[in-house]
Amino acid sequence: MSPLALEPYRSLIEHVPVMIWSAGLDGGCDHVNTAWCAFTGCPRDEALGDGWQASIHPQDLERYLALYGDHFARRTAFETECRVRRHDGAYCSLVVRAAPRRAPGADFTGFVAACSRVHDGAAGAASAAGDFFELLLDHLCVAGFDGYWKQLNPAWSRTLGFTQQELLSRPLVEFVHPEDREATLTARANLKRGDPLLTLTNRYRCKDGTYRWFEWKSVSDVQRQLVYAVARDVTAEHEVRLALRELNENLNATLNSMADGVIATDAQGAVVRMNPVAEALTGWSTAEAKGRSLRDVFTIVHGDTHATALLPFERTLQEGLASEGTEHTILVARDGTELPIAFSRAPLRDSRGGVSGAVIVFRDMTAEKQARLEQERLQLQLVFADRMASVGTLAAGVGHEINNPLTFVMANLDVIVDELRNADAGSLPAHRAEWLEMLEEARHGTDRIRKIVRGLKTFSRAEEERRAPLELRPVLELAIDMAFNEIRHRARLVKDYGMTPLVEADDSRLGQLFVNLLINAAQALGEGEAQTNEIRIVTETDALGNAVVEIRDTGPGIPEAVMGRIFDPFFTTKPVGVGTGLGLAICHGIVNSMGGRITAGNREGGGAVFRVTLPPASDQLGAASRAPRPAHVPAIRAAAVLVVDDEPAIGVIMTRVLRGYDVTSVTSAKAALDLIDSGAAFHVILSDLMMPEMSGMDLYQELLARDTRWAERMVFITGGAFTPAAGEFLERVPNERLDKPFEPAAVRALVERFVR
Repeated sequence: MSPLALEPYRSLIEHVPVMIWSAGLDGGCDHVNTAWCAFTGCPRDEALGDGWQASIHPQDLERYLALYGDHFARRTAFETECRVRRHDGAYCSLVVRAAPRRAPGADFTGFVAACSRVHDGAAGAASAAGDFFELLLDHLCVAGFDGYWKQLNPAWSRTLGFTQQELLSRPLVEFVHPEDREATLTARANLKRGDPLLTLTNRYRCKDGTYRWFEWKSVSDVQRQLVYAVARDVTAEHEVRLALRELNENLNATLNSMADGVIATDAQGAVVRMNPVAEALTGWSTAEAKGRSLRDVFTIVHGDTHATALLPFERTLQEGLASEGTEHTILVARDGTELPIAFSRAPLRDSRGGVSGAVIVFRDMTAEKQARLEQERLQLQLVFADRMASVGTLAAGVGHEINNPLTFVMANLDVIVDELRNADAGSLPAHRAEWLEMLEEARHGTDRIRKIVRGLKTFSRAEEERRAPLELRPVLELAIDMAFNEIRHRARLVKDYGMTPLVEADDSRLGQLFVNLLINAAQALGEGEAQTNEIRIVTETDALGNAVVEIRDTGPGIPEAVMGRIFDPFFTTKPVGVGTGLGLAICHGIVNSMGGRITAGNREGGGAVFRVTLPPASDQLGAASRAPRPAHVPAIRAAAVLVVDDEPAIGVIMTRVLRGYDVTSVTSAKAALDLIDSGAAFHVILSDLMMPEMSGMDLYQELLARDTRWAERMVFITGGAFTPAAGEFLERVPNERLDKPFEPAAVRALVERFVR
């Protein structure tokens, strides 16, 4: 084979039994074939460059290098002998024949050479070639154009199990797998025309009936009608390829059957694979998405702010880090549909351990989100149900607390009315002091009733939690009013109030917490021993600035055996019918939801103590600082007030309370609109929230449509928002409100703020 034809057949040269090497323009060795490595025992990478010199006998090396350098400079062929160290350490004489290697255009590119052992001339060379032919592990053969093998090395018999004679005596195509014969005969026809065969893979039958895969490199000598070939047994590689294909098919089947979306990218972040779920959720088909940036296909935003979320996959690609996605993430599909998702990401690695891409697994969380919302709704219902159960427990006591003041209020008023009717003008001054005392008692009684009713209204509020900065003391007082009838016959109540910061809380939830703890303390004490038992409420601020409330009792304490379970749902030590076992569990949930902590223990000397620690509100000024300022009102003839309430007595009492103001009272929202449309002007409009035909909410909307300044002047009088719509309305609008029953001083102060 000529030097020019050498390069295309390097794979074939790699398997011939003769030692072959080549050198480049720098004079250094750039290739040795397998025969050289087998003979010298020197690995290929150690022989390259000047490494081959270590295999030359030291006494021959200087002469060889001088000869090599001379012919390299003149670009001429040469032949010489030298001793080369064999793999077992012995030196053998070899004949080296080198010829210039030229590229198209006759440019010199180096040398190509062959080495053979020194025996008896050509016969010796043939013998050396025969040794390598016999010893080489790859499958070498010579075949005729007639379809029969002419010469085979022993590797064929070792692999197929047939003897040399069996293989040589039959057409070689008989050993080829029937499915591969057509391709084999086509390749033979090409070789007969002199075309080299560089790519053919087929199966040959073994004696035991199995087949082995071979990869062929062949050249032909058309004049001699012979084919020279080397075949490499690639059965193991083929099985690996089959296994990889099966693995890939299994992977595809697995991905396609997953309930989660899966997207794989390359090292640059371009999409390379998607499963059907990912296609459905993103709205992109694999064909459309392939090659696109992941950012184009997998668009996510923050669930809370809706701001575009930065994909954190760059770090996965750069640093090979796996992680979970953040919560509250929204996937924006191709058509704009938004889905709540959870996702994770992990790197893909190549055979060298480097990051070759990333895989993203994501799940549609719509069902989970709905289930979570339903769970939260049920939890709210459970909390409210427990609160109502507490109200039921306290119902008799609350009725007693209302009936006592109501009794002396009514009695005092009846006495005053009778005496006024029967008194003559001369006796009026004599009774004046007594009547004032009786009226003061009546006022005190109505104030007690007002507190109880306000507590019931707050405690029974069913709407969703409304948090705001709150003072603890008013909420504790409300809880005491609600639970006092349970306490009064069992213990003395001691208030040991210290300074505490405002806390971010919902007043009804916080009130429920304290009522439950107070009732729990009271029920731990026996009835009829109020003078010896004590329930003490202590408030303080701890070293970290947290608000602390302790409720202590002098009862038997908490048994150590149940201390670890008292906050578990449905656990109770009370008799059947006395408790549900949810009270302390709900207390624990309320405190935890506020970022606080509740603990229970026994006091030294006897009794139990429950300690509630709540973080301070970030806004210590409180909700009062955010109350809307009344809109500016132009000066008119006097301070004018419009009262709108379907209860005429409310209008009458408002006229009396606001004596000195210009008060106009109407009993319907429509009448109020007629007045305003007629040109009447008012500093403030005091309107009942719930009225027939047109409510205070409807009146607000009508005024808002006419002039926002009218709507801003409205103050809502309410005895309670008893519908979800009313509760939502009061939450939404910034206007002030006046709760019934109201104090005259509070009404006058409110009106003064608008007048000023």
